[in-house]
Amino acid sequence: MRIIFMGTPDYAEAILKRMINTLDMDVVAVYTQPDKPVGRKKVMTPPVVKTLAQKHEINVYQPNRLRDEETVENLLKIEADFIVVAAYGQILPLAVLQHAPCINLHASILPAYRGASPIQQTLLNGDSKTGVTAMLMDVGLDTGDILKIDEIDVSTDEMVETLFDRLTVTATELTIDVLNNFNSYTPIKQDDSLSTHCAKISKQDGEVTFRNATELYNKYRAFTPWPAIYLSSGLKLKNIKLEEKDSINESGKILSIDKESIVVGCEKGSIRIFKVQPASKKEMEISSYINGKRLSLADTLS
Repeated sequence: MRIIFMGTPDYAEAILKRMINTLDMDVVAVYTQPDKPVGRKKVMTPPVVKTLAQKHEINVYQPNRLRDEETVENLLKIEADFIVVAAYGQILPLAVLQHAPCINLHASILPAYRGASPIQQTLLNGDSKTGVTAMLMDVGLDTGDILKIDEIDVSTDEMVETLFDRLTVTATELTIDVLNNFNSYTPIKQDDSLSTHCAKISKQDGEVTFRNATELYNKYRAFTPWPAIYLSSGLKLKNIKLEEKDSINESGKILSIDKESIVVGCEKGSIRIFKVQPASKKEMEISSYINGKRLSLADTLS
């Protein structure tokens, strides 16, 4: 089968790699985002999907806007049985959607968490399950008919990077399954009344307070390593765990200190902190930080 692939980050790269290595699947074109400047020196860097495609001598297209008339015309000249989309980052125009069945791999159990950050939202909400949905794309944002959902369990201490990796494996297997057995699946309409939406993550989302220990810990799980979680002072909480979730405390009060960690009270619950990073400084052990600040029991961490 002839496949046009659209995707940009590591999640997409893993799916593309699996298709390239699968017999009877011919990836005839790859669409990905334009190269971007990376790092302090702003070195122009290609998406990982582009690098993989070029390694296998697959034609790569990087339009700034997929909706441009010339871009659409050129795409429609490429014969394809399927278009597979995974975290591409652009809206597909109707003409492209009609060119071939467009299958999107979305990292949530739709209709929950439509939008840009479903993996983080799963952790922010403390969900015990998530999954990947294979759906037929339409003109809406993650609103297409569902082909198949593969679910996985989420532990209470799972971090975004490990969940991302596990969902990537799930997505690669689901892609191959749906492509090989496409005609055996009956598309099911989503129940829009059950839909929820998650926005793109910004740096500001990482600011936390000592209000609710569970919510703070879930932000840590979702936002480590980026955008990281930090107090209004700029102090980043680099390594923490949920101590308990039910006690009532003064916000930010240091409840206990030992050699490797401190316990800090939240208005509800408490967290244990092992490492922090002050603004414009290197990461350090919490013991070094509180010694430098001359903080002790009953003082407030800020």
